[in-house]
Amino acid sequence: MNHRKLFVAVAAVAALGVAAGAAVAQTASQKALVDQAKAAGAVGEQADGYLGVRTSVQPDTQAAVAATNAGRRQAYARSAANAGTTAEVAGARMFETQLLPRISSGQWYKNAAGQWVQR
Repeated sequence: MNHRKLFVAVAAVAALGVAAGAAVAQTASQKALVDQAKAAGAVGEQADGYLGVRTSVQPDTQAAVAATNAGRRQAYARSAANAGTTAEVAGARMFETQLLPRISSGQWYKNAAGQWVQR
């Protein structure tokens, strides 16, 4: 991928910022469940741009994670189509540019090597 396409991909993903993180395909109650699970260390962001479950969670929390990931999948696909890249690249860029910087101290994330790391 040339630098221009990479720049466009990053810019498109950055423009999604809030939409991919909160407002897509999830209700306010689902967002609250995800936020609580993140604070408890049961759920975390992943280097691919999706949420991951670290420990066992209740079915309603699992459904909230799935709803968030479904919305992100759609947003990454749109962004990738506009930028001429793949949804995988868009998700990874979103993690690097928008999600990772917003992970609070004490929360967990899965790095590109597949390891859960606590911030």
